[in-house]
Amino acid sequence: MPDTAADNRLIIAANRGPVSHKRGEDGEIVAVRGGGGLVTALLGISAGRELTWIASAMTPEDAEVAAAAPGGEIDIDHDGHRLGLRYVVAEPDTYHRFYNVIANPLLWFIQHYLWNLPAAPELGAAELDAWENGYQAVNRLFAEAVSDKIGSRPSGRPLVMLHDYHLYTCPAMIRERHPEAFLHHFVHIPWPQSDAWRVLPGPMREAVFGGILANDIIGLHTGKYVRNFLDGCRELMGLEVDYGSGTVSVEGREVRVRAYPVSIDCGDFDRLAESKAVLAEERKLEEARRGRLILRVDRMDLSKNIVRGFEAYGLFLERHPEFREKVTFLALMQPSREDIPQYAEYRRRISAVVERVNSEHGGSSWQPIELRIQDNFPASVAAYKQYDVLMVNAVFDGMNLVAKEAGLVNSRDGVLILSENTGAHKELAGSAVSVNPFDLEDQARALHRALTMPEDEKKRLAGMLKDTVRSNDINRWIDRQFADIKSSMGGAR
Repeated sequence: MPDTAADNRLIIAANRGPVSHKRGEDGEIVAVRGGGGLVTALLGISAGRELTWIASAMTPEDAEVAAAAPGGEIDIDHDGHRLGLRYVVAEPDTYHRFYNVIANPLLWFIQHYLWNLPAAPELGAAELDAWENGYQAVNRLFAEAVSDKIGSRPSGRPLVMLHDYHLYTCPAMIRERHPEAFLHHFVHIPWPQSDAWRVLPGPMREAVFGGILANDIIGLHTGKYVRNFLDGCRELMGLEVDYGSGTVSVEGREVRVRAYPVSIDCGDFDRLAESKAVLAEERKLEEARRGRLILRVDRMDLSKNIVRGFEAYGLFLERHPEFREKVTFLALMQPSREDIPQYAEYRRRISAVVERVNSEHGGSSWQPIELRIQDNFPASVAAYKQYDVLMVNAVFDGMNLVAKEAGLVNSRDGVLILSENTGAHKELAGSAVSVNPFDLEDQARALHRALTMPEDEKKRLAGMLKDTVRSNDINRWIDRQFADIKSSMGGAR
């Protein structure tokens, strides 16, 4: 085994970076921090290591900054931690094929069971071209960037941590160049049952599995996703798997497949909940409040099941007219991938169902659904604190961090309605009202139960939810992965 102790490098590869760049009003380029606690957690655990983050250039300013940086790498100070950021710059058409044709919607739809198989997808020459000259091309650019970073100091065994469905074929490309590297890949979305992958032509499907199996450790959110992955390796690739140890034997190597349920930075959310920006938004919400507040906070993504959630709410109002004018469904929506036709159509469907429910059940003084399409995180956190019912009814979701974020900071003993098909359901089912995301009657009943639940039961469930989230925060998620990495590398790291 190579001398792992001699190499303290950590390389992270992900489509999105810890910051993005844009041009300010004065014409100068400024860096904008990304949301979430993942970066902070990785920086904290990587103390004493040389950290480089490799990401796609998402804006023209990202590409401009990359072109001007010595060696293509810029230094970033993130909360007192230093890291290097290296952008992968693809041609716009190449990135479009990579992201808007293959990663989204093709892979995303497969992994969330979203394809209407009698009608779609239809994979023809355009999709096959997008696979080779988009997805594979961008994965090669990432592999070259990682290889360049490793090659700058070839001794030892660097750790490369890859993230998500954008980079499935990249690990095999890195492994070919640098067999000494330790590769770890975390997938943030569901891993579906093996037959779902039969949508892909054989060579494409084998490239996905073969690419990710080049890692030493593969991380998924739940034990169910781990079993699905192992099933796929056995049924689609003919590989030997050990369900007891969670390993796959491939090309003389043993690949570990592990469940690491992702969570949030509880301390960061505690501070954010009391920030000036959130408190100002909370005052606005309290002034406009009318009776009980049902909340959902989502991207306008098909996997979030927004239309069915509103239809179930309309059914609830039909069954229980006594709640009219006493409850409001506040929906804070972010636009998502609107250059993809399926998403643009879904946004139109959302608007149509809101208009119908408001027309059928509302009046001049009250609208049952208040739909806000915006990107205002302080407003979302303020609503987290104030909901009486939170609806999370996703078709399928890798984890769903909204359920954890909102439950942590809510101050009203609000009730969580949670789809049984979210990754979060494994942890939070005991502190939530579970629903089948396709059953409108079930969701309507859940709304009624949540709104009429005795105060002591609400308090008990809300307390359980907070305790669960605090006991498994983002730092524990990272710690468990690094413990397995250390074990796999013989304890040297």
